[in-house]
Amino acid sequence: MRPPVAHHHPRTSALRARPCLHAPAPGWSIDADVVVVGSGVAGLTAALRCEAAGLTTVVVTKARLDDGSTRWAQGGIAAALGEGDTPEQHLADTLVAGAGLCDEDAVRILVTEGPDAVRRLIETGAHFDESEGGGLELTREGGHHRRRIAHAGGDATGAEISRALVEAAQARGVRTIENALVLDLLTDAEGRTAGVTLHVMGEGQHDGVGAVHAPAVVLATGGMGQVFSATTNPSVSTGDGVALALRAGAEVSDLEFVQFHPTVLFLGADAEGQQPLVSEAVRGEGAHLVDADGVRFMVGQHELAELAPRDIVAKGIMRRMQEQDAEHMFLDARHFGARMWEHRFPTILAACRAHGIDPVHEPIPIAPAAHYASGGVRTDSRGRTTVPGLYACGEVACTGVHGANRLASNSLLEGLVYAERIAADIVADRAQDGPHTRVPQPVPYPEVPAHPLLASEDRFAIQRIMTDGAGVLRSADSLARAADQLQRLHANARVELDENGKTAEPGVDTWEATNLLCVARVLVAAALLREETRGCHWREDRPDRDDTAWHRHIVVRLNPDRTLAVHPTDTADFPPTRQPQEQ
Repeated sequence: MRPPVAHHHPRTSALRARPCLHAPAPGWSIDADVVVVGSGVAGLTAALRCEAAGLTTVVVTKARLDDGSTRWAQGGIAAALGEGDTPEQHLADTLVAGAGLCDEDAVRILVTEGPDAVRRLIETGAHFDESEGGGLELTREGGHHRRRIAHAGGDATGAEISRALVEAAQARGVRTIENALVLDLLTDAEGRTAGVTLHVMGEGQHDGVGAVHAPAVVLATGGMGQVFSATTNPSVSTGDGVALALRAGAEVSDLEFVQFHPTVLFLGADAEGQQPLVSEAVRGEGAHLVDADGVRFMVGQHELAELAPRDIVAKGIMRRMQEQDAEHMFLDARHFGARMWEHRFPTILAACRAHGIDPVHEPIPIAPAAHYASGGVRTDSRGRTTVPGLYACGEVACTGVHGANRLASNSLLEGLVYAERIAADIVADRAQDGPHTRVPQPVPYPEVPAHPLLASEDRFAIQRIMTDGAGVLRSADSLARAADQLQRLHANARVELDENGKTAEPGVDTWEATNLLCVARVLVAAALLREETRGCHWREDRPDRDDTAWHRHIVVRLNPDRTLAVHPTDTADFPPTRQPQEQ
């Protein structure tokens, strides 16, 4: 839909003072109480709760409402909903998967508030698969000692959750701006959030840049998997939320912990872009990982074998590939039979067959690919970042829940639980302010943008650099090489004309490439600093976990001169995001 324009501004309008992307000044604006950036489970849950409390809420999303990462989630949503299961058991499994870096309080919030949050999702209209007895049909995935994964449509859980939330948002009349790339955070003279600037795509306008003025901004922009050549993430996952937060002065943590999903359909060594996922639930139902000789190589490597946490399974696959000089391994579920494949995993079955593989009769070729960012914009237990008025939830956030490695199917639950907590905090904050909406006054637009743009083709250079130097297997040499190559791209970005009289023009492709470079630099800097192997961060030159030196987090800020400020925390505890007087 075309954005509802409330105010028009000349191109010289004063709107921003913080460092920002090279972009035209906003030509239109609207006012709101809350702007939510993203329309997955986290974004729409936050928006629905804010709207229900009477707050004027605007949802901005990069494509259509249902085009984010949520709808691609296959396995399900984890919560202690089954007989004999408890939040304490869910807590224990999550802490083990997180390899010592989970915030236990954050995890306790997740597992104790999670079951009721799932029930509220069902009340919103999400339909989960039920057993013959009428209760939820629960399955098991890697790292879980119990069946606690609720799923829908067999392996289409994300699509069902997205459908239910989108329909609820439309029924409530939540104002949405689709096909809009958010550019930068607006702040007032006191450094508080004052809204966002955005560019509306596909509207037939040369200049679609506008602004939403609001005292509260919720980032729910999803992941950054497109920083690698092969990923399970959709094309919109270019790290926009993390990059925006960094430019706004927010802190980012633990970005080195990128989870590579162990079982992604192998389409060839040169395959790029979004790759089909083969859900962990397939292993949860009894599929085996085997090599070309049919040997189950995970047996004996971990007590849970194929159902070990994802980092362990991905490493096991990579080791076997190295040992045998193979490009991929296999997932064997031929013993399921046609009926189970068609009933339980119809989406995966169709994807495999579309690529010429029939898992009913042959093993599926698989290899790890970039899947999920366990780190992100640092928040507290209410989703508040280090910038007043700026919140983050879902994959873009680092709540402390995932630590060094996300437990399977905790992501949808985290988005659900922490989105509800964010909405509650915004509503409480507005009640404290009184009935009159504060109209934020953004500070002036800078004459010279601090962040020039990369050429659109640099996106592919970044992906190759990251895949080669910061993928599943990392070392000091590979990371240093990646850092040098990224620094050269960073140094060459410019607003002024180059020697050929050319410069990168503002536009979606150049903004995305610039955001990808930003998050790539942070990821590599953190991975270089963490000289150990922990969770999904695997250093070949530092193969052991080092709790003495590295039982702590890595926090990164972006300096005004575009350099990175990288430092470890003193302990495994995060410092508060607010000073005591701000609480």
